[in-house]
Amino acid sequence: MAAGAAATAGGVGSGVLTPSSSLAAPSAPRGVRPVAAEPAARLIGDGSTAYTGRQPRQPGAPVPLEPGQTPPQFVVFSWDGAAEVGNGLFPRFLDLAEEHDAHMTFFLSGLYLLPEAKRRQYDPPGNPRGASDIGYLADAHIEATLSGVRRAWLDGHEIGTHFNGHFCSGPGSVDRWTPRQWRSEIDQAKSFVKQWRTNTGWTHLPSLPFDYDKELVGSRTPCLMGQEHLLVAARELGWRYDASSPGGRQVWPEKKNGLWDLPLQKIPFPGHSFEVLSMDYNMLANQSVNSTKAPAYNYPSWRRQAAQAYISGFTRALESNRAPFFIGNHFEEWNGGIYMDAVEETLVHIAKERDKGKDIRMVSFRQFTDWLDVQSPAVLTALRSLDVGQSPAGGWNTFLRGAETA
Repeated sequence: MAAGAAATAGGVGSGVLTPSSSLAAPSAPRGVRPVAAEPAARLIGDGSTAYTGRQPRQPGAPVPLEPGQTPPQFVVFSWDGAAEVGNGLFPRFLDLAEEHDAHMTFFLSGLYLLPEAKRRQYDPPGNPRGASDIGYLADAHIEATLSGVRRAWLDGHEIGTHFNGHFCSGPGSVDRWTPRQWRSEIDQAKSFVKQWRTNTGWTHLPSLPFDYDKELVGSRTPCLMGQEHLLVAARELGWRYDASSPGGRQVWPEKKNGLWDLPLQKIPFPGHSFEVLSMDYNMLANQSVNSTKAPAYNYPSWRRQAAQAYISGFTRALESNRAPFFIGNHFEEWNGGIYMDAVEETLVHIAKERDKGKDIRMVSFRQFTDWLDVQSPAVLTALRSLDVGQSPAGGWNTFLRGAETA
């Protein structure tokens, strides 16, 4: 992979984050957000992270649905790994989100903040010390990833976890891990985020502006495997959701072992009688049989097919049961970057629909669970009664009037 440019940043020797020097006008149009000066930071531990107050750029407090109200159409764009490896995809989608007033979830792999020279600090369950099925990043890419994660949080996005070594096969596969092993993996993933300054020796970069112990409330497992035992450990930690279930359907979610179960979903796949999972890699697996560099003459039609699949899934939910729509991605240029282009086309399409006055909300998983948690159990039960593509009998104006809202 090409080397990425080192991120630029201010110093933190005083324990105070460098403030922004510019303020956008209060009357800025949609997509141009006011930039507030950053608050003073209270460093945590070695200064890798810091408490800086309430996260900026959050939506207002969620409220329960009123009788007869149409539910919002929620859309969550999420990213597995969240590394910037010199291809510019992390800042590209941060810019896109800012332009279109969208929030996202970034499932950070903790290992991406650990230099390869320190790889033996990682003791993966069921695998040799220092092993990983994903590569360690070059120093320049660690810096760029830190910059992206820092900006993401300040822009209002969520930082979840994709854990560490991404083991999907063999005796050390995550599918074989016990709850105790998952707890070890989680503790290590958090430690690599909370101690990147010690592990890198870098003092010239600013702290990550959040307390990761409080920020981290949800995850997606490698290859969507191992959720059953993960949930035991996650519940003990007080997490709120997990996004690891494979083969979910476009229906309203429910809890599993005390956590909201927010799976990737099967959506229409244009030109086929079967549906495809709402993730870039699953598009690839069906189009090029797992090859990430198929012949380029396929790219235009595959890009259109991927975009149409996402848009079809979104439209089906919007026009029927209003189930939340979840999309999973990787910062990868597979098959010429067509899946990144398809995701961008989808986000822009959704933003245009929202800007027509429809109640469409592009949010993080955490923000979506905030909304779920204030709804009446009876309302959520009613919403879950709607099947894929099923509109409420009599329309939304009458559908929820019989459900308790208190």
